[in-house]
Amino acid sequence: MNFLLGQVLAFDKPYGMTSFQLVAKVRWLLTRAMGGRKIKVGHAGTLDPLATGVMVVCTGRATKRIEQLQAGVKEYVATLKLGATTPSFDLEHPVDRTFPTAHLTEELVRATLPRFIGEIMQVPPVYSACKVNGARAYDLARSGKAEEVELKAKPLRIDELELTDCNLVDNEITIRVVCSKGTYIRALARDIGEALHTGAHLTALRRTRVGDYVAEKCFTLETFETWLAEQSIETDLPC
Repeated sequence: MNFLLGQVLAFDKPYGMTSFQLVAKVRWLLTRAMGGRKIKVGHAGTLDPLATGVMVVCTGRATKRIEQLQAGVKEYVATLKLGATTPSFDLEHPVDRTFPTAHLTEELVRATLPRFIGEIMQVPPVYSACKVNGARAYDLARSGKAEEVELKAKPLRIDELELTDCNLVDNEITIRVVCSKGTYIRALARDIGEALHTGAHLTALRRTRVGDYVAEKCFTLETFETWLAEQSIETDLPC
């Protein structure tokens, strides 16, 4: 196994870990397994800390494939809480506004979701990695400058949007989304809430597929460490 020549590895990112932290842990495990040999490691698509699921990690020369891998279709399963919003549209922040929900029905939800299938325009969340005048939007927002963040709508594509559970007793719905690169599921939750004439935010998000990589076949950090210990590893590039 030659990680310097390049390998593409799929991980199931745990809840609460940043994408940077996962990549750093993989790099540390590889460096240790290679006797201290430094290696380049990168990922093909960020996941929010409160999301879980597929993260594709590239090593060595395979990092040149990151842009290609990022372009792959992605699939998510998301749970939305209706009737309330948070500044980040997920559980990173507490609820800041509440809205009426008495008018919500499963029929209304099912009739609304198809509006978001196809080519759409989406404004990214203020708490996102998008850049504003050279600074990350989330850095500005977290420093109390959210009012300075003006993000433009971007084109994207949603191929499938399926309602998999509708629990209006608790004002929760679960959806499965198949979408293009650049889709913010938090922003989709916001927009679905607005289309339903209420608010919405994510309470759970799992990425189940990136291109051909599916969650069921991903490494956890624990299984990767075990697998790595069983490999015969080359620490030099061939001439």
